[in-house]
Amino acid sequence: MRIIAGSARRTPLAAPKGQNTRPTADRVKENLFNILTSYVTDARFLDLFCGSGAIGIEALSRGANEAVFVDSSKDAIAALTANLARAKLIGRIMPMCVFTAISMLAGEGRLYDIIYLDPPYGQGLLDPTLDAIVKSTLITQNGSIVAESHVDEEMPQPGPLILHDTRIYGQTRLLFYSCSAAEGGMN
Repeated sequence: MRIIAGSARRTPLAAPKGQNTRPTADRVKENLFNILTSYVTDARFLDLFCGSGAIGIEALSRGANEAVFVDSSKDAIAALTANLARAKLIGRIMPMCVFTAISMLAGEGRLYDIIYLDPPYGQGLLDPTLDAIVKSTLITQNGSIVAESHVDEEMPQPGPLILHDTRIYGQTRLLFYSCSAAEGGMN
C-alpha cells in the first residue's frame, strides 16, 4: 500500500494491526482518483471509516486543501497518524464513532466538497451513514459523496442523493452520489 501520485508519491503506507480493517486496493484507489482528478485540487475532503487513511492522504497528496479522518479503531488511528507523518502531510484526526463525528462537524458548520466512506462490509453501516450525511448538511451544494461497498451489498439510494455512477473492481464497488441531478456530480 502506497501513495500513488502527488507531493507524497511512492510513500509507503502502513495498515492497521489486526484483521478488522480492509485497506482499499491500490488498483481501486488509482481508478477512484482518475475519476476524482479534477475535483480534488483545493477540495475539503472528509474520510469516514478511514482505516489507514490511504484515501484521504492520497487526496492531500494530490492537492486537497484539507482532509478530516474519522475512525473509532485505536489501531487505525495509530496507523493513520504514522502514515500522515511519513507522508509529511497534515490532517485533522477524529478518533471516534463516525456518527458522533458527523454530528460534531455539522455542529461546527463544516462543509466538504468530497465525502468518502468505506464502512466495514456486511455490517449494515452504509445506509445509516449516508442518511446521517444527508441530514447533517456536511456536503457542499456541488459536492459529491463516494461510498465503497462489497458488490453483494444492496445499493442504497438515500433521500435527496442522486446516484450518478457505479464502478466495480473485483469484489469492491464504488458508488458516486451528488446532492441533486441539477448539480451533476462526478460522472
